[in-house]
Amino acid sequence: MFNLKKNIELLISTQCIFIFSMIPVFLAIPSNGNNFKILDLPVNWQIPIVIFLTILFSGEILIKSLTIYIFLGLFFLPVFNDGGSLGYILTPNFGFILGMYPMIININKLNSKTKLSISKFLFNGIISLLILHLIGILYLITQLILFNRIELILYTVGKYSLASFPFQILMLLPCSILLIIFKKIKI
Repeated sequence: MFNLKKNIELLISTQCIFIFSMIPVFLAIPSNGNNFKILDLPVNWQIPIVIFLTILFSGEILIKSLTIYIFLGLFFLPVFNDGGSLGYILTPNFGFILGMYPMIININKLNSKTKLSISKFLFNGIISLLILHLIGILYLITQLILFNRIELILYTVGKYSLASFPFQILMLLPCSILLIIFKKIKI
C-alpha cells in the first residue's frame, strides 16, 4: 500500500544522509584581535543527522534510507566519505557505515518513550556512538588481521575512531536542543 507520508519521510531522510555526509564541521575559536581561527574537525554532519532523523521520523524509515544510501554508494555514485564503488567495502570507513544500523535501532528506543529529554537523548546518543565505534573497530581489526597488517591496529583505531569520537559526542548537544524544539512543535 502506498503511504505518501512515509515515502516523503524516506525521501527526505535519504537526501539528508547524502547532503550532510558532504558537509564538514568547522569550529571558530576567537584569537587575537577581532580574528577567529577556524579549526576543521575530523567529522562530518552525517551521524548527527542520522540520529536526529531517527527520532524525528522512525528507525524503520532511517534503516531504509541508510540501505538506499549504501546501495547507491556501492553501485552507482561516489557518495561515501572517500568515494564509492564496491572497493569501498575494503576501506576502514565501511565498518562505521555498517555500525549505523545498530545505532539507529538503539536511538529508535527513544521514539517509544512519551517524554524526550536532553539527558535521555545524550545518554542514548553516547551509547549509540559507542556501539557504532565498536562495530567500526571490529571491522577495522578484522581487515587488518585478514591483510596481515596487525602492526597498524593502534594507528588505524586512533585515526578512524578515537580522533572523531569526542567530537561526535560534542555534536550531540546541538542535536538534542533541536530535537526538543521539533518535538514540542510536533513537526
